[in-house]
Amino acid sequence: MNHHRSFSEKELMNDLLTSEKQVCSAYNVGITESSCSNLRQHLTSCLNDSQQIQYQIFDAMRQRGWYQIKKANSQDVMSAKTKYNQEKTQLQ
Repeated sequence: MNHHRSFSEKELMNDLLTSEKQVCSAYNVGITESSCSNLRQHLTSCLNDSQQIQYQIFDAMRQRGWYQIKKANSQDVMSAKTKYNQEKTQLQ
């Protein structure tokens, strides 16, 4: 008895989204671990491409109602900016 399960478009897109997130993470590690400027530049370009692909998949899922997002209110955004600017200042 052969049972072949087909994945839905939603499942496939979710898998693609998860895979792209992992690829982006791997590129980040490669960039931070590389001491060769040419390699860093190439990996950064690959990272930017992967981030664009990840966003396109995310946006397609969002448009289909398969990826719900919560809009941040402006006070939360300002609070986060303040927090990270303070941390950035402390590191300088």
